[in-house]
This record gives sequence, structure tokens and C-alpha cells, in this order.
Amino acid sequence: MEAMGVTAALGILLLLTAGGSTGDEAREAAAVRELLVRLLGPGPAAAFSVSVERSLAADSGLDTYRLSGGGARARVQVLGSTGVAAAAGLHRYLRDFCGCHVAWSGSQLRLPQPLPAVPEELTEATPNRYRYYQNVCTQSYSFLWWDWARWEQEIDWMALNGINLALAWSGQEAIWQRVYLALGLTQTEIDEYFTGPAFLAWGRMGNLHTWSGPLPPSWHLKQLYLQHRILDRMRSFGMIPVLPAFAGHVPKALTRVFPQVNVTQMGSWGHFNCSYSCSFLLAPEDPLFPLVGSLFLRELTKEFGTDHIYGADTFNEMQPPSSEPSYLAAATAAVYQAMIAVDPDAVWLLQGWFFQHQPEFWGPAQVAAVLGAVPRGRLLVLDLFAESQPVYVRTASFQGQPFIWCMLHNFGGNHGLFGALESVNRGPTAARHFPNSTMVGTGMAPEGISQNEVVYALMAELGWRKDPVADLGAWVTSFAARRYGVSHGDAEAAWRLLLRSVYNCSGEECRGHNHSPLVRRPSLQMVTTVWYNRSDVFEAWRLLLAATPTLASSPTFRYDLVDVTRQAVQELVSLYYEEVRTAYLKKELVPLTRAGGILAYELLPALDQVLASDRHFLLGSWLEQARLAAVSETEAHFYEQNSRYQLTLWGPEGNILDYANKQLAGLVADYYAPRWRLFSETLVESLVQGVPFQQHQFDRNAFQLEQTFVLGTRSYPSQPEGDTVDLVKKLFLKYYPRAGSF
Repeated sequence: MEAMGVTAALGILLLLTAGGSTGDEAREAAAVRELLVRLLGPGPAAAFSVSVERSLAADSGLDTYRLSGGGARARVQVLGSTGVAAAAGLHRYLRDFCGCHVAWSGSQLRLPQPLPAVPEELTEATPNRYRYYQNVCTQSYSFLWWDWARWEQEIDWMALNGINLALAWSGQEAIWQRVYLALGLTQTEIDEYFTGPAFLAWGRMGNLHTWSGPLPPSWHLKQLYLQHRILDRMRSFGMIPVLPAFAGHVPKALTRVFPQVNVTQMGSWGHFNCSYSCSFLLAPEDPLFPLVGSLFLRELTKEFGTDHIYGADTFNEMQPPSSEPSYLAAATAAVYQAMIAVDPDAVWLLQGWFFQHQPEFWGPAQVAAVLGAVPRGRLLVLDLFAESQPVYVRTASFQGQPFIWCMLHNFGGNHGLFGALESVNRGPTAARHFPNSTMVGTGMAPEGISQNEVVYALMAELGWRKDPVADLGAWVTSFAARRYGVSHGDAEAAWRLLLRSVYNCSGEECRGHNHSPLVRRPSLQMVTTVWYNRSDVFEAWRLLLAATPTLASSPTFRYDLVDVTRQAVQELVSLYYEEVRTAYLKKELVPLTRAGGILAYELLPALDQVLASDRHFLLGSWLEQARLAAVSETEAHFYEQNSRYQLTLWGPEGNILDYANKQLAGLVADYYAPRWRLFSETLVESLVQGVPFQQHQFDRNAFQLEQTFVLGTRSYPSQPEGDTVDLVKKLFLKYYPRAGSF
């Protein structure tokens, strides 16, 4: 075991030196000062002094910040070993000394005057080399239509939360287009290969091709522009952008140009047929493999430069053609060899999702073949779902390869209050202390963002903590006070109830994917069990509403009031559905009509009105972003349809139906509610006519409704309408007593 520990340490040493470039101290300090101005405005920003000095981390080599000063006559001094460290130190001061809060849904930045003094000089070093951010899917589920202004906000958020390693995958299709044209493919063949914008993540991982494409020429130009700005800003903070590399998937058209090429057609993925899946994988021994891989990476790095860490996923949710360790080792080595042929300092960032996604395939010999095919320290594995299903435990810390403990948390960008905060809190420390641990960082890897912000606030803080938070109850209480800018007993009590209920998931139920009946195609077999007491959610709802006289002016409070109301209605939908099902099975027409009518004709429309009162819950905003990314009306319609498909059917036949479900105003009214009306009416008709309910026929009818929505052109408001507090009060007064009776 001792020998293995030494080997692992050497591997980590290789990794630490592979990143190479540390950037310019003056540039990084300037980037943080500019962030300060964007965040606080020029006047308040002048009260801070920011500097970057590599020597601050000379002993450990780990990102370090130092805080001092403040008070009536002194500027707050923020010193960091990197720009990211300085930004994290600034965030620590704003959070812990000023009671401020920075989040996706809005920031609470009421600075006390004068600025509080730092009582004693505070120096903090991160316990690990990396704080990673993103999932390959995040690019499609959340970043899809972003312009530079929105990217700028996100990179600022990343810096403040100490992120120093992140995917930067925009614009890669433009580079692939150059490579494929150079290899002899026609523009038509390339257009037929790329997916539409909303599905690029799965094209990049080899799961899909063609579906909902092609990409317009303007898409490539805009994404190249964005990628340059994204990389420039990330690097200005001292972050390490992870660029894409060749994983082995190629267009079928390559077989026309090279008839002798050795390719294997993979199996189907995600209930898609081979018109859109069954990708072609180059054999690792084929001479084209290193050629294609090096052509792409050379063209990519010529365009964007490099920070020497690259991401590639060959077998994401796809079973390899062979389980022979020799094949798996060769396939893995081929990807790595294509990287180092262009960049001898290359480190491969690998999403470890496939190890836990198909555990029956990835036995010890298969795992060892992949992990052993790359020199130790040159494969950096993301233990992607470690808060629920850590892979490092059953692979002896990835057999000596460095890994990052990641919290995945969210699937599909779903709304729905959810978290496993106890597991998240303890997980990184447990991984760090695992025998012969090769953990080199923590990460946040959600498929979609802008939800459950308390979970990400905790995870970001853990990236700088050596030990877990001692008292999560006290932590969430202070979180609420910072978020709203004032302590309020009812609001804090509400958050403690949420902590012990929706945010206290454990065991196999912790999937982060919302399966509420509200957002699923109805049937008589729907599961409504949850891991918490619904009464805690209803009581948290009541307590937040009680806090409105004091907190209603806070935008973050109003956002949370909508979000908790949305969750309470989600619970009510489950309870009314149980009444509907019970009444149908007992052949009781009046109770069936009553419960079904309330659910479909009263409750869901009321929810839609509440959602419409907050800009974060508008279908119109999502569709408007899509249309604004276009350069013509034809393109705008195409982008909007991409958006509608992703939220609902996902594929042409509902292939991954409702996976990316959201609870948005407009979507509830025109997609979810019509399905529930159809379901209730079909059940009533079944009882009246004395014939069994036919699920298959209902599914066909429901698909017609779903497809009508996807192909529709109705526009939706992109600005909020109505007063959140008034709408929530009305809904609460009508339904809370009912909730209390369950």
C-alpha cells in the first residue's frame, strides 16, 4: 500500500506541473478590480485594495488569500496568490463580514458603512489544487443561448466562488467543420452530421448526430466570438479553461472519403434509432485516429491557445464494442496519444460517469484497463456523482490516477427543491482521508444551473474548507439572513424545515431528477412517494408567507417565495392525483370529477400565474433568448423549436420525454395542464362508458398535445406580470388548509 501511495503522489506531482502557465499577477489583480466595479459600482469598489502575489502560496502551492484592514478609515486589503484566490477572498469578506449574498437569482449587496474591519489578519488556503465547474450537459441545458453579457456574469460568479478549472467548449463545431472539410467531407455531409444547438452536448459525446440540425453558418461565427471572450476572461482571473479533444467519434461520411477506414457502429442511445444515434467509432489502431485527433487539436489550439487540460468522453452512456481489457486500453491510449502528439504537456480530463452508469459492464478489469492506459498524473478523473455514488471507493482511488470529488446534484436543469446536503457536507473530507487518496479537488457538475442555490453555496464553500460545516442548521440560518439582508425568525425557521426535508435526501432516491406527477405524462402507475414529510414543505411555505411584510422588498426573497410555492403546488398535485386514482379505481365518479377538475382547471392555472410574476420562471424568457441568438426570422423559428423540443419531447417521438422538465409560466398552462385535463376527462369517460382506461391510447392522444405545443408558434411574455405576494396569498388561502388535512 505504501508503494501505491508514493506512485499516486508522483502522479499528482505530474498533474500539478502539467498546468504550467500561472498567468500575469498584474492582469489577474486588474481582472478582480474590474469584477469589483461590476459587482458593487465604482464608489464602493474604491474601498477595496486588491493585489495578486504568487509568493503568498509559495509553501503549499495551493490557492491562498489574505484579508486585512477595513474599518472607519482603512481600505479592505485583499491579497491572493491568483486572481481566482483574490476573488474568493473578496467573496469571503462580503459574505462573512458584510452579510452579502451573490447568486444566480440575484444578489444582496447591502454594504454596511463603514465597512467592517477584519479583526485579525485572515489567511486561508484551499485544501486541494482544483475547484472544478460544469458538466458537458450544462452547455446545452443552461448556457445554450447566452450572449457575452450573461457569460460575463457567470465567469464573475465562478471567480467569486473560487472556481479555477472549468470547461470552455463553445465554438468547437466551427473547428471540426474546418477539419472535416480538410479531410474531404462536403459541407452538406457536415451539416447532416451536427445536431441542432439544443443537443450539441450529446453530439460532442458521440451519443447523437443530425437530430434537430443543421447548425446555421451564423452559429459558428457567434460561438467562435464568444469562445475567444470566454477564454480571455477566464485566463484573466488565472482560471484553467478545459478545451475539448478528439474522443474517437466520426461522421459516417468519413467512410466515403476513406473506404478502408476501420470503424465500428455503436448501439443506439436514449431511445433514438440509428437515424440520429448509433455513432461511428474509429478503431484505435486505424491510422486515421491520430491524424483526425491531431488535426483537430492543432487547429483548436492555433485558434484559442491552450492551458494543457483537455476533455474527451469516448464511452459516455454507450457500451464499448468489446469488454476485452486490451481493446479498452488501446481505445483509451489512442485518445491520449492524439493529445500529446500536439501538446506534450497534455492532461486528459475524463468524466467518470460511465464507470457508475453501467456497473455491470465496467468490472475491475475493464476499469483498470482504462485507468492504466494513461500515465499516472496525466488522467484527471471527475468522480461526477460522488455525493450519491462515489466511484473512488470501489476503484481504490481510481488506482492512483488523480480525481476530483464532484457533486452532480441536478439532472436536466429541472426545477424542484432537492439536495443531499449532509452527504455533500461530509463527502469531500471523507474522500480526502480515504486510504492512499488521490483526490486533487472538488467540483460542481450539474447538468443544469439556476436552481437550488443553497446547495451550490455550500459546495462552493466546501472547496475552501478542510473540514465539514459543523452545524448545517446554523449554516442554513445564516444563509437565509445573508440572502435576504436581514435576520427574520420565520424565514430562518422555514429554511431549517427545508434543510431537514427536501435538502436531506439520502440513499438510492437521491437522483436530482424531478419525477413529480406534475411534470410527467399522466398514468395510473405514477409514483408519488418522497423521502421527506410534505408537511415540512407546507409549513415552510406558511412561514415564508408570514415573513412577507418584512422581506417582500428583497428580490431573492420573492424568488424563494415563488420557488417554495411552486414546490408546495408540486406536492399538492401528487396528493390530488392520488385522490383521482383512488376515485377511479373505486369507480366513484363524483370524487374523480372533483379532484381531477381542481388539479387541472384550478391548481395548475393558479401555479402558472404565480410563476408568471417572476422573471426567472418565464417560458417567454427562454424562448426570447433563443430568438435573439438568430440573425433571421427563419433562424429564430428554428432556435425556438430547438428550445421547445428540449424542454418537452427531447426527440421527435418523445424519446427522452420530459427529462429536461421545467416549471415555467406558459409551459405549465399550455403543456402540463392540457395533459392533465385530457387525463381527467379520459378517466371520467372510461367510468361513464364502463370501459377500461387504455394507457396506450391515452399516450397517443397526449403525444398529439405535446407535439402541438412543440410545433406551435404562440409567443409568451418575457416580462413578469402580477404581484408575487398577492398571487401566493390567494393560492395559499385556497389550498393550505387542504394541505394541512393530508
